[in-house]
Amino acid sequence: MSRADNIAYAPRGLCREETARYVGVGSTKFDEMVKDGRMPKPKRVNGRTVWDRIALDAAFTDLPDDGGNVLDRLLSRRNRAA
Repeated sequence: MSRADNIAYAPRGLCREETARYVGVGSTKFDEMVKDGRMPKPKRVNGRTVWDRIALDAAFTDLPDDGGNVLDRLLSRRNRAA
């Protein structure tokens, strides 16, 4: 007996175009970011090249922002309050 999958979820593996869109840049900029190490290298699944969404999240978090790393700021506030 098969149950229908009624849970909506994001795919774990993304193609190059989806990955660039996911992090908010164009494909050419994304290629540059992979080359210089700001974004992770892809995985190979048979003949397909895919990026791990969770690795992308971690790499995106590590990118600098205008006011420092948001997660670091939030964690430091939390630690000061404790």
